[in-house]
Amino acid sequence: MRHVIALDVGGTGMKAALVGADGTLLHEARRPTGRDRGPEAVVETILDFAADLRAHGLAHLGEPAAAAGVAVPGIVDADRGIAVYAANLGWSDVPLRDLLSTRLEGIPVALGHDVRTGGLAEGRLGAGQGTDRFLFVPLGTGIAGAIGIGGTIEPGAHGSAGEIGHIVVRPGGPPCGCGQRGCLERLASASAVTKAWAEASGDPTADAADCAKAVRSGDPRAADVWQNAVDALADGLLTALTLLDPQTLIIGGGLAEAGETLFTPLRAAVAVRVVEFQTLPEIVPAALGDAAGCLGAGLLAWDLLATTEANEPTEPGGPTKSTAPTEPGGPTESTEPPTPFTPTTPRR
Repeated sequence: MRHVIALDVGGTGMKAALVGADGTLLHEARRPTGRDRGPEAVVETILDFAADLRAHGLAHLGEPAAAAGVAVPGIVDADRGIAVYAANLGWSDVPLRDLLSTRLEGIPVALGHDVRTGGLAEGRLGAGQGTDRFLFVPLGTGIAGAIGIGGTIEPGAHGSAGEIGHIVVRPGGPPCGCGQRGCLERLASASAVTKAWAEASGDPTADAADCAKAVRSGDPRAADVWQNAVDALADGLLTALTLLDPQTLIIGGGLAEAGETLFTPLRAAVAVRVVEFQTLPEIVPAALGDAAGCLGAGLLAWDLLATTEANEPTEPGGPTKSTAPTEPGGPTESTEPPTPFTPTTPRR
């Protein structure tokens, strides 16, 4: 059965799958990233995991994977296939695409940024289905963004488009690791809410989920912490919608798990900030949860495979082989290039 390898590499763990041509998850697996052993060990762990996935496909699906897609955090040069920098993994300038392709017997490999890859999945398979332009914003340890346009994610001229977490929303505010003060992610990320609530509650073990529970129970201290985060997030989103004019704002990450405790005040806060010339977008929760990165990596792999096969040389005057499924009895031929992969995986 034809399939690709999909790998989503996080700071502490990796999620992986073998994905069929129709979007079916044929095999799923998880492993720790092992960042405590150093960046070289992390890279070797990724390569070993990919090799084991290839072996599983060969043993259980009758053939090795046709391509692979991998999503990683940090700064990524997708065109050159280089993981440029990731503070939480400790690596810099890792030629991950070539290393993976070599370990996987030369198959094509696509490398992508974790948030943009997750945004690709949300756009095609999740909350952004049918939306031509959207902004995906996961609220986790930090805040990033993925700009969806026409079924693809805009990387920017230098691979850093969508970094909404570093919009300054409170000039002179708390210092950020990027060197600025008052960045959005220092005020509205899950980690920022955790820090603020731990201080306000006097409980050093309290986190953002505890703050949301306290909001629902009517604790005024929690309500203040929560509203401060919501107001900062609304200010950042207003800047984004002013620049991008998206149809939909998709909010994901750990903070979005609070459901309407977040979305009801957030929609109201954005609505009161929108002025006459602006159009209020729909604000919705992400649909795919922590599966988005892995599903997006599978999309990257199938898209790359379609492009690779479309560009393969053919016999003079001969047709180009189609990657579309065929009726039993053998392949068909088509002169049309393969289209970008858009499976029908159900939402999670």
